Amino acid sequence: MMEYLTEIIIYLSRGALISISVFLITLLFSFPLAMILSMLQKTSKFFSKIIALYTWFFRGTPLMLQLFLFMYGLPFIGININRMSVAFIGFIINYTAYFIEIIRAGIESIPKDQIESAAVMGAGKFKIFRYIVLPQAIRIQVPVITNEIITLIKDTALVTVIAISDLMRNVKEIVSRDFTISPFIIASAFYLIISFFIVKVFKSVENKYNY
Repeated sequence: MMEYLTEIIIYLSRGALISISVFLITLLFSFPLAMILSMLQKTSKFFSKIIALYTWFFRGTPLMLQLFLFMYGLPFIGININRMSVAFIGFIINYTAYFIEIIRAGIESIPKDQIESAAVMGAGKFKIFRYIVLPQAIRIQVPVITNEIITLIKDTALVTVIAISDLMRNVKEIVSRDFTISPFIIASAFYLIISFFIVKVFKSVENKYNY
């Protein structure tokens, strides 16, 4: 029994590494991109309309559909990439859109007099956004950002639809082969542990900057 469980855990761990890599790469690129695009959205009328359209589309359509779109659409226009690259692109583009909206909501909650005071003192739009608006917007939205990141680790299971052997795909393989529920329990533990650490990290960040 123990040997069987060890074998399952090792096999699921390989899938978990794929899930974690999608999670980390997405977070590494999507949040900085969201900050840059939020800056452009608030400082340029031209980019504001384009970014608004971008967030409307990618927040309004399912991530699964977007993964299929990149999986089959990119080769159709002559761009051939592997499945992991499709997953990275799909997740980064999707989550950047969500983070932009989260940051936008934080920006709108900041008192206008701070921005006006900085402008009166001669600060440009970029400096006002970079040093006054953006840090406060992110701090205000830490609980929302935390929830979105927890959603991200759970959404990594969607890569199964483009035949990537992540944690959930490996779980399904074992369950179909052995008719056992133990893989479900192990996978649940994995997601709960990751979510627990995410909450702990961002709770400490929230407490540190809670002034």
